[in-house]
Amino acid sequence: MALVRLQSILGQTQAKALLLRSVDKGTVSHAYIFRGPSGVGKKTTALSFAAFLNCKNRQKDDFCGVCSSCMKFASENHPDFHIMEADGGSIKIAQVRELKKTLTFPPFEALYRVVLFPDIHTTMRRREVANSLLKTLEEPPANTTIILTADETGNILPTILSRGQIIRFVPLQSYEVSNKLQELKEVGENEARTLASVSGGSLGQALFLADQELLNLRRLLVDGIMDLDRGQGEAVERILSLAEQIAGLKERIYDFFSLLRLWLRDLILLASLMGEDSIVNHDLRHTYASALERWDVSDLFHRLAEIDNAKKLLERNCNRLSVCEVLLWEFL
Repeated sequence: MALVRLQSILGQTQAKALLLRSVDKGTVSHAYIFRGPSGVGKKTTALSFAAFLNCKNRQKDDFCGVCSSCMKFASENHPDFHIMEADGGSIKIAQVRELKKTLTFPPFEALYRVVLFPDIHTTMRRREVANSLLKTLEEPPANTTIILTADETGNILPTILSRGQIIRFVPLQSYEVSNKLQELKEVGENEARTLASVSGGSLGQALFLADQELLNLRRLLVDGIMDLDRGQGEAVERILSLAEQIAGLKERIYDFFSLLRLWLRDLILLASLMGEDSIVNHDLRHTYASALERWDVSDLFHRLAEIDNAKKLLERNCNRLSVCEVLLWEFL
């Protein structure tokens, strides 16, 4: 997890302002819950805030980045910053007990010892683990701040929620994600805009989709469909080849289906005369005219239903390749 200057973190203006104000007023909470969509900077902000709390040359709105404390945070080697990583998918009660033992001692060198529990909506589902942490969350040792992160839709035990100050994180603006993608990845403007739109304001999700090259396969499929009809001799060979590639995605196939749904959603909006301002698949603009000549709104909704049906069949462990072949035939 790279250390990022607080003012360089994308968006989250309100969340950063609340945290900075707490330091300025001397009201740093004993426990924070950073809650919001995945991939919008919760863990990045937690690390940056920990560095800010302990910076030896702290500025009003950021850490200096060059003092001994900042350098240790940057190298992921600060003795008073602890990340409670899941062991086999969840936090174990033994880990919490070991942490509580560590917290009986004062910080090694920091002004604030900071403990980060990432993704507690998935890593802290066992009630006995959460209960073992409650006393520490409510009354941690002096100079200790605990930060928990969680997705907005994830389930968190009410006893945990009641013991920390909730800091809300929001989806990023599409242009922020697009610009950052073009900075970090070798992607064109249209692809970056598409990734930003389909990720729902999550830079993490956009980076994941870019790395998986799901967008390229989706574009290959859509272009292939638009060039074929059932009567063409090459249709069978093309469908079988595309179905094999999609089936090879394994668990990523659900992300692929979501992308395909978004293309159909764009077509439905255009067919309903909603205008191009509402579309998200900017790199597939060239397909809209031919698709709308081929299908009306009822056809498009039928294909949405077929995608949903394919997902249900896969969840029942039906043959992945056969499910993909049947689905693609429905698009011709």
